[in-house]
Amino acid sequence: MRFSDVIGQKHIKTHLLRGVETGRVPHAQLFVGTAGVGVLPTAVAYANALLCSKYEKESAEAKQCAAKVEKLAHPDLHFIFPTNTNDTVKKHPVSDLFLEDWRNFLKESPYGNLFQWLQFLGIENKQGNINVDEAADLTKKMSLKAYEGGYKVFIIWMADKMNTACANKILKIVEEPPKNTVLLLLTENEERILTTIHSRCQKLHFPLLSEMDIKAQLSENQLIEPSIAANISRLATGDYNKALQLLNENSDTAVFESWFLSWVRGAFMAKGNKKAINDLLSWSTKLAGEGRETQKKFLTYCIEVFRQGFLKNYKVNDLVFFEANDAKFSIEKFAPFVHQNNIFEIIDALEKATYHIERNGNAKLVFTDLSIKLTKLIHKKELV
Repeated sequence: MRFSDVIGQKHIKTHLLRGVETGRVPHAQLFVGTAGVGVLPTAVAYANALLCSKYEKESAEAKQCAAKVEKLAHPDLHFIFPTNTNDTVKKHPVSDLFLEDWRNFLKESPYGNLFQWLQFLGIENKQGNINVDEAADLTKKMSLKAYEGGYKVFIIWMADKMNTACANKILKIVEEPPKNTVLLLLTENEERILTTIHSRCQKLHFPLLSEMDIKAQLSENQLIEPSIAANISRLATGDYNKALQLLNENSDTAVFESWFLSWVRGAFMAKGNKKAINDLLSWSTKLAGEGRETQKKFLTYCIEVFRQGFLKNYKVNDLVFFEANDAKFSIEKFAPFVHQNNIFEIIDALEKATYHIERNGNAKLVFTDLSIKLTKLIHKKELV
């Protein structure tokens, strides 16, 4: 993968290439952005530029080097990513045990997110994490000389999934890096990176992709009609992975919409209605039976719908793209119930629920508590 394969991000690509050409390459860098804006493809393209920089451009050696990176099989390119046990790996899961799966996933879904990776492994009901065994493997690899005599590049994808023990060991590497070693930490949640690691990394924040870039990619690579590509690029809100999901007929959106509407309608009716309260309790039990990654993804969906309702209420129509599949639901009728007097509390409740789900909280209690909060917040009057 080369920079020419990365969608948009022109400024970031120019910055990274200039660093390679001038030899000003920070040993520890933190790439911050969602999976759908191209953080991982950019990191691989950057690794390509670094690992092949010792050869003359367009030389046979440079082409051989690039081919190895393209196959994700360059001996000086190493990956660390969230894993968990499965039917094959019963204990001590580390990235090296899943490398073939990783190569296939990255080839198929370079803009894929963590949930899709865990789905690919068949462990979407578990949480992916990066444990201390990874740090031990990383230390061993860093102690060896570069196989081809140039840089060694280590990419830690979803670095915020490192547990405390792993992060502390990584910190020592960040503080005392071997020569010509580049450590790239990729994260969607910058605030969850260990503070001492965060402060020692050069940071690059990846902006959302433009509608024009997403539309062009859909039209050229996915062979989508321009009018359809234009509509999807607006709905994708700067996230190419989301654009691909919108194209996928098996997208979770329809299921999430059904869950959301059932939940919100129950919350509207629950005031003084015992049956509606029982329905909400049943809803919470049903959601508790889903995998944690699915629960987290659904909560993210809820946040976006409430934000869309809020924007619609205050007539920021240029940013409202939500279209329900259910003809009985209207964002226009829903919007007046999402306003300045409850939106912040609603978003806060959803984010806290996500936090507790991530930390293995009792899902039934989390969703029951969230439902009770919504019944109160959704009936709050807007201040004039």
